[in-house]
Amino acid sequence: MDESTGMLRDGALKDQVVVVTGGGTGLGRSMTEAFLRAGAKVCITSRKLDVLEGTAKELERSTGGTVLPVACDVRDSKAVDALLADVIARFGKVDVLVN
Repeated sequence: MDESTGMLRDGALKDQVVVVTGGGTGLGRSMTEAFLRAGAKVCITSRKLDVLEGTAKELERSTGGTVLPVACDVRDSKAVDALLADVIARFGKVDVLVN
């Protein structure tokens, strides 16, 4: 496999919904981009909504995918419940969690 093709074939995650904690920067952002390119819809979350919103716009523009940015402190169970409710309201399900 050459480096430009990535690990997942096109459409490998079509109709899948992925939640990535820490998805606004670094490794989480890179994984989010790969999931989007594989056809998934992705929710990215961290405590910094401004960073998430910027990342979501950039990734939607570069991949044509759908990104839902949601601020959440995963140490707070009520915030996690609200995150899940937001994802379900937008996408109807969660298939994968990357934490």
